[in-house]
Amino acid sequence: MAMRAKKKAPPKRTARIPGGAKTKGVGSPRRAEQKSSGKTRVRAKQTPTRPKTQAKQGAPRTEAQYAAKPETFKDTWDRVIDAISKMRSGKVSLTQAAREARVSPRTVTKWGKSALRKGKSGKYAVKKNDNLLRVLVIPTPEGMRPVSLLGSKQASLLGEYSNAVSRYLQTGDATKLMEFRGQHITDANGVDIPLIVDREVLNRLGSAGVLSFESLYARST
Repeated sequence: MAMRAKKKAPPKRTARIPGGAKTKGVGSPRRAEQKSSGKTRVRAKQTPTRPKTQAKQGAPRTEAQYAAKPETFKDTWDRVIDAISKMRSGKVSLTQAAREARVSPRTVTKWGKSALRKGKSGKYAVKKNDNLLRVLVIPTPEGMRPVSLLGSKQASLLGEYSNAVSRYLQTGDATKLMEFRGQHITDANGVDIPLIVDREVLNRLGSAGVLSFESLYARST
């Protein structure tokens, strides 16, 4: 009886893995690496990067911040300040003050929120004082110039002084004007600015037509 020849087993494949070592019976280097570690690598999903949104525009706190704002924002900001001042001095409602300042009540509550308080009825009332930035004008020996003030107290002082100057120029009565002798206002940068009470200087400025108190605001509202 003839003997059957035994089939030879196919030679085992030898794969190389990183580092130069040989591994028998492994199909591919990637499988060898996965088998040796006992784990299967999962490729992390890459999430698409979204463009960064522009930082929320905040209320200005310094003269430099105010100056860096767009002209449209400056106009809106000055109208908001004007509305708050009308609420405080005229004791009028938010709706009326906003209408007179030509700005919406919603805009006033958005930017002037720190100067307002909301009552139980839902209506807004103005606080006694606030710390909002104002860019107003002040008389100097060279004429009117803009000045940045932080807070309603400084703005009220400048307003009272301006009224005294205007009264003197119109009537010649310097009684109220002399009450400001030796006084100053402090701007947003902490610089003291003296209030002029020298009648000769004021007369010269008045004659030159450079003193105008139609609006205290540096920008027309």
